[in-house]
Amino acid sequence: MYKIICNMKASRSMDITEEQLHTIEKYSLFNELLDSNGIVDESVLEKLRLNVRSLLESNSSDPDLLDFCQNVLFHDNMKCFGLHQLILLYIDWEKKQLDALKPILKEDIAEE
Repeated sequence: MYKIICNMKASRSMDITEEQLHTIEKYSLFNELLDSNGIVDESVLEKLRLNVRSLLESNSSDPDLLDFCQNVLFHDNMKCFGLHQLILLYIDWEKKQLDALKPILKEDIAEE
């Protein structure tokens, strides 16, 4: 379980599970989310919410996506600062996932 801070005063936080990070990965929720300026503001949060609503219309039976919506994206504490922290957490998590695969990939290459 991971924890993100949702406001500048650090008085609000959210717990993020491994499954929720996998849901972000599965649906590529952060791909092409940010503009070229890289700033996470309310419009970015709204864009993500609209994208996920669209996904829900076509995948409404996916319990992981529903969990992500209910417990993260539409949570009362989720604001643009929290989304920024979630994106940073996801980038770090994804990097660790790739680092864990490096030894396996090296073995596969050595066998060939």
